[in-house]
Amino acid sequence: MQLGFVSAIVPELSLEEVFTLARDEGYACVELMCWPVGAADRRYAGVTHLDVNRLDEAQVARVHELVAKTGIGISALGYYPNPLTADAEQRKLMVGHLGKVIEAARRLGLGVVNTFIGRDHTQSVEAQWPVFDSVWPDLVRQAAAAGIKIGIEHCPMLFSKDEWPGGKNLPVSPALWREMFARVPGDTLGLNFDPSHLVWQFIDIPRAIREFASRIVHVHAKDERIDRDRLYERGILGLGWHIPKLPGLGEVDWPAFFAALTDIRYTGPVCVEVEDRAYEGSLADRKRALRQSRRFLEQFVG
Repeated sequence: MQLGFVSAIVPELSLEEVFTLARDEGYACVELMCWPVGAADRRYAGVTHLDVNRLDEAQVARVHELVAKTGIGISALGYYPNPLTADAEQRKLMVGHLGKVIEAARRLGLGVVNTFIGRDHTQSVEAQWPVFDSVWPDLVRQAAAAGIKIGIEHCPMLFSKDEWPGGKNLPVSPALWREMFARVPGDTLGLNFDPSHLVWQFIDIPRAIREFASRIVHVHAKDERIDRDRLYERGILGLGWHIPKLPGLGEVDWPAFFAALTDIRYTGPVCVEVEDRAYEGSLADRKRALRQSRRFLEQFVG
């Protein structure tokens, strides 16, 4: 396994500075964010370290030069919009940009693009599948033709009462993963597996790893702390009682997590995703978060 980080946490750094940071902090790879320039509508969105709309041959060569110069690999390209949004025009733009990210990955000689399936949170799960069928098979065919795996992150994207009860991402549990994979032939569609999203859903993480072993194409390392006082006050149907934390500061059983990954012979990237607000006061704090996370995870990923 290779230890990396998600570049969304350092939006103010240039592409070269991201590679340099990864090298200086002892990482092996980075997941590069590829949002359309200026398209920020939530925290950690809208970060553009690789502008796929302007990726010409000179820029492709520049990326390869940075990889060679720093020794840092690219674990995946990342773009996490809502491709099943109810807004048809926005959906078209998002799907179109995701296609460009897939093509950029092909041109760079990469193997994985990470994203969300999306969801119209005002509709039932059952009502989503026809929309899924109208969007995702074509994207999967494009990725398959390009030799790219698509890693679906399973975050429920449920943050406020306005999104209750669905959130803005459809495949959040094993039952929905099975349905998703059954609707798309082949093995192009996979999981960008993040244990933090399963903690607060009380889903058995090692069991999920073992069941979906063949579908895990990328891994995020993020922890989740359950605030027991808030949970007592609000119950599981409330919000705000589970809090993203750095690896080792939450409820994930990291030895069991990595035991399961080694059981399935996973040898790919494990990328730290910093979304811990306690470490977001400054760039120095976020660099400290990456350093602290690496030191913790190195006991499992040498």
